[in-house]
Amino acid sequence: MSEEQSLQATAPAGEPTVPLAGAPAETAETAAEATPLEQLGEQLILATRRAEENWDRLVRVQAEMENLRRRTEKEVADSRKFALERFAKELLVVLDSLELGIQAAAGDNAEVAKLREGNELTLKQFLAVLDRFSVQPIDPLGQRFNPELHQAMAMQPSVDAEPNTVVKVFQKGYVLNDRLLRPAMVVIAQAVDQAPHLDETA
Repeated sequence: MSEEQSLQATAPAGEPTVPLAGAPAETAETAAEATPLEQLGEQLILATRRAEENWDRLVRVQAEMENLRRRTEKEVADSRKFALERFAKELLVVLDSLELGIQAAAGDNAEVAKLREGNELTLKQFLAVLDRFSVQPIDPLGQRFNPELHQAMAMQPSVDAEPNTVVKVFQKGYVLNDRLLRPAMVVIAQAVDQAPHLDETA
C-alpha cells in the first residue's frame, strides 16, 4: 500500500477527504465538460440563423414567381384582347371612306338613293362586325370634352351649348376593349362674351 492510500484509509469515517497536493481540481473537470455544450449552443444558433436566411430567401423566390405568373397571365390576356389592334386601325380608314361616300350620295335621284341605301346596309354590317370584336365608336356630340378620348380641332363661340362641350364631330373615334384606337376629332364650345354694349344714344 502506498503512502497516499495509507493516509486516505486512516481518515476518520464521515469526514471528507482532503485532496492531496497535485490532484486535479473539480472546476477543471466541470469546465472541460461545459465546452461541448457551449459548442452545441453556438452550432444551434448558427443553424437557426441559416434556417431563417433560407426561409427568407424561399419567401422572396415564391413572391417573385407569383409576380412573374401574374405578369405573364396579364401579358397573355392583353395579347388576346388587343391582337386585332393594328388590323382594326386599318379597317377604320375603310370605314371612314364608306361613311363619306354615304354623306356624298345626297339627292333625289333614284340611282343615287339606291346606292346610298346599299352603302348604309354595308356600313351597318361593318359596324356589327366591329362590335362583335369589341371595337366601339366614340361619337361625343353634346358631351363634355374629354382629352383622353377627344382631340380638339377648334373652338367655337356658342350661346346654345355649355362651354367645353362638343358641338361638332369632324371624325368619330374608336376604342378596342377600352383601349383608344383613335381619338374623336371635335370642335369645342366656347363661352360668348356677354359684356354689355354702351348705348351711344343715351
